[in-house]
Amino acid sequence: MTKATDEEIRQAVEQALHRIAPEVDVRTLPGSADLREEIDLDSMDMLNFFVALHERLKVDIAQSEYGRMTTLDGCVAALREKVGQT
Repeated sequence: MTKATDEEIRQAVEQALHRIAPEVDVRTLPGSADLREEIDLDSMDMLNFFVALHERLKVDIAQSEYGRMTTLDGCVAALREKVGQT
């Protein structure tokens, strides 16, 4: 994916989260909620989440960026910079 809207990026994030935590309705999560606390993700879950985003969006996510991507809104903002926006 080379260009994407915020909605497309959010859908990709939600799909990646669903792969990690299928029991959670990620569509109801507030954008500012801490994903680790809200969904009870451990460090391995978060790593799998970042790998899923990498595979889905074809972007590299550096470990130094993980701290920005702890909320849905943070993920969208960080990924917007990587995939561009239409």
